[in-house]
Amino acid sequence: MQIEPTWWITAVEAPIVVALFTMLHGLRRDLQDRIERGDQRESDVVTRTRDDLAEFKLEVARAYVPLSLIRDVDRRLSQHLLRIEEKLEEVKRCSAPAGRSRGVVGEDVS
Repeated sequence: MQIEPTWWITAVEAPIVVALFTMLHGLRRDLQDRIERGDQRESDVVTRTRDDLAEFKLEVARAYVPLSLIRDVDRRLSQHLLRIEEKLEEVKRCSAPAGRSRGVVGEDVS
């Protein structure tokens, strides 16, 4: 009983082809997984960078305007508001007696 050389070639070649196909499929799957993990890592890096940038902007905003300047602006604003209030009270005092002497229709002038 003699085995033909083509049978030997087929018997050896078939498992090798299957092994190569399995290796190629595994490599493709591994490559796809690495790409997805890379995308996830890049997304994490972008998110972390965005958060760091937001924190930096907040810190710059806090440190940008010195507290002394804020106090000065508050003091000046308070002074302006007090002057406006005084002027309104003066206008109110000047117009109050004139309105009462004439009387308004439907108003009790007692």
